[in-house]
Amino acid sequence: MKTTSVLLSFLFIILASLSAKAQKKTGTVKESFKVWGECGMCKKTIEKAAKDSGATTASWNEETKQLTVSYKAAKTSNEKIQQAIAAAGYDTRDLTANNAAYEKLHECCHYERKDAAAKPAQQEEKKESGHH
Repeated sequence: MKTTSVLLSFLFIILASLSAKAQKKTGTVKESFKVWGECGMCKKTIEKAAKDSGATTASWNEETKQLTVSYKAAKTSNEKIQQAIAAAGYDTRDLTANNAAYEKLHECCHYERKDAAAKPAQQEEKKESGHH
């Protein structure tokens, strides 16, 4: 029994290293990161932005707010994908969409912004209403 588990562990290590080598050869990267959003319309826009920026696959989970993408490292990068999503109006793990892009989103797509984005927006509202 012990021999079997040692053998299975050894096989797992070999398969994992072969998989890593295959991934390097093909240059395909698969990763996940958080993207803020609210609804099915958000899902469609987020996934389209990711694919338009070079992702071969993109799947955003409305509940967990996790976007899983795969892409060819020679064609795009995580940073480029996140930039495209932020340009579409959605905050990502590493980037914050500008307020103008966020405001263009459909009303049902307005999500609770990351802290960094919410503070400038609140300051703008105070300036507009005459409060300091």
